Amino acid sequence: MGDAGEGLVDAEPRLAERMEEREEEKKKARQAGKGTDPERARQVESLKLARVEMQRQLELTSHQGRKQQLTQAVAEIDKRIKQLS
Repeated sequence: MGDAGEGLVDAEPRLAERMEEREEEKKKARQAGKGTDPERARQVESLKLARVEMQRQLELTSHQGRKQQLTQAVAEIDKRIKQLS
């Protein structure tokens, strides 16, 4: 039974270290978040959603002309996402 108690003693410093690491990660995330433009983030998210929809339509269509239009639309969306990122 003495061994189980020793395990808890060893776990305490590891737990404290892990908590410090998590706090540092949160701090870095907050600092990184301050630099982001919410409008730009909204635009990127909107473009990503549009891309998903265009990709879905591309997979479902059988008309060659429409496929070409959708392929060009996806390429344009990718270009805009890259510009904003």
